[in-house]
Amino acid sequence: MPVWSIVILVIVAAVVLYFVVLWSVRAHQRKVAAGREELIGRTAVVEVPLEPKGVVLVEGEHWTAVAESGSIAAEEEVIITKIDGLKLTVTRK
Repeated sequence: MPVWSIVILVIVAAVVLYFVVLWSVRAHQRKVAAGREELIGRTAVVEVPLEPKGVVLVEGEHWTAVAESGSIAAEEEVIITKIDGLKLTVTRK
């Protein structure tokens, strides 16, 4: 096998290894963004009017929600203030 093909193979392997290590370091530095607690303070869009109970869309997922006060019409944006089981408590934005 010619020397130049071994050199190219070593360079390609080094570049791949560099990007794998870089990706791993960045993945470990990121804050974990999972779990229900991460939803508090986020914005949701009302899908089924909250009178006071309805459905909101949060990051592509439908959640049962209850308005803290009054009723909220469909397509309005709300802020998630509390989570109780699988039910969100929301307020107008």
